[in-house]
Amino acid sequence: MKKIFAISGSLRAGSSNHTILEFLGRLVPNGINYSVYDGLSTIPAFDPGLDNTPEPVVQFLQKIARADAIIICTPEYAFGVPGALKNALDWTVSSGSFSGKPVALITASTGGENAHEAMIKILGALNAKLSPETTLLISFIRTKIVNGNFIEKETEEKLQKVLKHLLASG
Repeated sequence: MKKIFAISGSLRAGSSNHTILEFLGRLVPNGINYSVYDGLSTIPAFDPGLDNTPEPVVQFLQKIARADAIIICTPEYAFGVPGALKNALDWTVSSGSFSGKPVALITASTGGENAHEAMIKILGALNAKLSPETTLLISFIRTKIVNGNFIEKETEEKLQKVLKHLLASG
């Protein structure tokens, strides 16, 4: 495995989801390129009728295609997947870019159960390589992070296990 592409479902800088992705980036072994995508807000609304794919979408699809594995860390908004993340994933359906690709899914929110379940279904529809060992639901995330640091070892250990399994699945 040479490249891991990480996507946060939160557009808010400094979100818990960004904190988790930064934490995982520090754990990635030397020799693996780890990058966190920051262009989610630039992806236009999904329109399968367009003659030309918009450039931000082309770039997003290329980053997915070049990655050996994907990590998605997302909150839950209004009992579902954040709109910007769902929109970006909709653009990938016909590309097959997720097909057979190892993916880790971390849902970190107040609750998160609905978004987590929906994301598992979405990633299944995209034919992503997802397993119970590469999925993690972290409820009440704001009680587990203070000033960008985890205040409980259990959450850190669970995240380490997800990354370990992702690296082994590549």
